[in-house]
Amino acid sequence: MTRVRIDLFLSLDGYAATAEPTPESPMGEDWERLTAAYTATRTFREMVFGDTSGAGTTGVDEKYAAAFFDDIGAEIMGAAMFGLHSFPDDPDWKGWWGDRPPFRTPVYVLTHTAPRPDIPMDGGTTFRFRNAPIQEVLAEATEAAGGRDVRVGGGIGTARDFLLAGLVDDLHLMIAPVILDKGTRLWDGLGGLERTHTVTTEVAESGTIHVNFTR
Repeated sequence: MTRVRIDLFLSLDGYAATAEPTPESPMGEDWERLTAAYTATRTFREMVFGDTSGAGTTGVDEKYAAAFFDDIGAEIMGAAMFGLHSFPDDPDWKGWWGDRPPFRTPVYVLTHTAPRPDIPMDGGTTFRFRNAPIQEVLAEATEAAGGRDVRVGGGIGTARDFLLAGLVDDLHLMIAPVILDKGTRLWDGLGGLERTHTVTTEVAESGTIHVNFTR
């Protein structure tokens, strides 16, 4: 049965994205601080950079990094996560994920502008652009997933839309031991999520706290 999953990076003070993104740093200036433990894992190095040497961390963070890619049949992301607005005047711009994105599934990009044609990429990723309510896009992604899970990849605004709509079955937070004091907060309007989801926690060797909300 298809489940809707979200994995998010969060600071100790509850910020899931940092302020003032730029085309060169589309996720914000402090993104590397939030994701340092994840990007150090063996799975990340292999899936994103193609490093098959076995280098990278292999502890608790690696366990969750490997699960991140497990049984995903389709992905949904916001326009900013794709990089749709980074180079709006370049008709050949295919996002900031490189020639071989790590998703390897259909990826539905939410946009408020006229949808673009599909973009097939090396490795099995196809970007599909949709200007439609999130429930409609989720239904299409669920069908495309063929019984596997659908991951809502972000950014934080897209993730919050799905959470506020009650559409998320599994929320995994990677809480980095940093305090940002700026950015976009995750929890506003989401009080009581622990009443509809079971909560478990695990602390990694890096100090990252993995918090799981499971419906």
